[in-house]
Amino acid sequence: MKFTVNYLGKSATFEKKVSLEDLIPENDPNKKEYICAKVNHRLRELTYEIYYDCDVEFLTVADHEGMKIYEASLRYVVAMAFHECYPTLKIRFAYNVSRCVSIHLLDPHTVSTTAMLIKINHEIEKIVKADYKLKRMVVSNEEAADIYKKKGYQDKLDILSYRPEKTVHLYECNGFLDYMYSHLVPSTGYVKQYKLRLYTPGFLIQYPRSECGGKIPEFEDAPTFGRTLKESHDWAKVVGVDTVARINEEIKTAGPVEFINVCEDRHNRMLAELGQLIEDDISNVKLICVAGPSSSGKTTFANRLRIELLSRGIRPIRISIDDYYKTKEEIPLGEDGKQDYETIDALDIEYFNQNMLDLINGEETELPKFDFTVGHRVPGRKLKLGPEEPIIIEGIHALNDKLTTSIPKNQKFKIFISPQAQINLDDHNPLSLTDLRLLRRLVRDSKFRSSPAEETLEMWPKVRAGEFKWIYSTQEGCDYVFNSFLPYELPVMKKYAMPLLSAIGVESPYYPDAERLLRMLKFFTDMPDVWVPSNSLMREFIGGSCYADV
Repeated sequence: MKFTVNYLGKSATFEKKVSLEDLIPENDPNKKEYICAKVNHRLRELTYEIYYDCDVEFLTVADHEGMKIYEASLRYVVAMAFHECYPTLKIRFAYNVSRCVSIHLLDPHTVSTTAMLIKINHEIEKIVKADYKLKRMVVSNEEAADIYKKKGYQDKLDILSYRPEKTVHLYECNGFLDYMYSHLVPSTGYVKQYKLRLYTPGFLIQYPRSECGGKIPEFEDAPTFGRTLKESHDWAKVVGVDTVARINEEIKTAGPVEFINVCEDRHNRMLAELGQLIEDDISNVKLICVAGPSSSGKTTFANRLRIELLSRGIRPIRISIDDYYKTKEEIPLGEDGKQDYETIDALDIEYFNQNMLDLINGEETELPKFDFTVGHRVPGRKLKLGPEEPIIIEGIHALNDKLTTSIPKNQKFKIFISPQAQINLDDHNPLSLTDLRLLRRLVRDSKFRSSPAEETLEMWPKVRAGEFKWIYSTQEGCDYVFNSFLPYELPVMKKYAMPLLSAIGVESPYYPDAERLLRMLKFFTDMPDVWVPSNSLMREFIGGSCYADV
């Protein structure tokens, strides 16, 4: 039966199955730049065989989906290299500083060395040069369990029991077997771009990023962020929630009430610690600045921080940065030619600084209120602050010193908030914190803004671009990092998110995103949210917050 395929700017008719890889001419200089393809919007490996009419869009690492597959394939190759060089040494991958993947050496007596770096790097280069085929194998769960037992993959055995499907897609490469919860490239020769570096006690791998046009970004160390990730992982290991399987087991053995309260108590302790730091320096602290990426829980956090400070006799007030937008006509245009409300230049910085300075100096000040229906500011409330009444500001630019140039640094207390955790499906497959925030936003936008999941997915790349431009560069200069991750949240959000994602059809350009998120969620045990406290950051996304009308 004949079928027509539209690809690479041309159309061709075939009479028998043809693989995506074979569609690319051998003399195409970009042949191994293509990582995967969308076939009628559905993400496929290059080994996939077509037998029907379709449109094919080949993807590179400059595309988000291509980057994800490249990164998973690189992890496979690195795991293979470690297995070849150090067969008994177990490693764990995690997402880390400077958009890197970190490699943790699970033997407490082994630390990374320059000699080890050279040896592993040489082995990776050897594997890439050999261009070994990555062969996909379909085995039953029972067969997979036998393989995992023989190879000592206890981490993969633990999560296998939560797998809803009856089969597993393993990948074999020159005798090495692994499962990456992702599509992979056809052969090892595709993963040529990477940088391996020492990052004691382990390593970091840099790889091409789609937001950098498919290039490897410059390395920028972030010790504050790295320390927060380590603290989060150490706590997760102590309480037994550092993997999806252990989270599920905790729900089963401890029960939802105990598990929720253990997680919430960590937030309570962080708030108490933060409150003490501010109280100890309250004679200097006049402006409390709170910033973080989308869906970090900033609004609920600011409310809870206010309550924490009130309990200490400190009476903070909250001021919205959004009230200082310029008029619609004054908003700068972005690269797309549309008005850019994300840029700091969309705010009247001079007016904001004058208001803050007047308040800090004890003067009665009339604050503006931005009326979005008319597109400009109108008169708002009048305020006069007492000696221990700091101002809380919260927003994308709150930590940017350009916003508060008139306020002395010693009078500003900067807080960065974000869900920061290192949770793994198994040792070789970490969960993406970006995907966690995306799930939070999908659920929140659907519940409170009646926004369909596709609309949220469509705008997400622009949100991410704003985060890289305005937020992440400010986190290292903060006084405190508040980790808003709650280990129970994905089991709770599962029932809200899965119907939204399942409603996205295969014809949608956002189907690959939905498929990826569903693939992550399916391993979590469902958990009721009835015991989630009304002041929890989780309530900002699933509803039922006691701060809803504050």
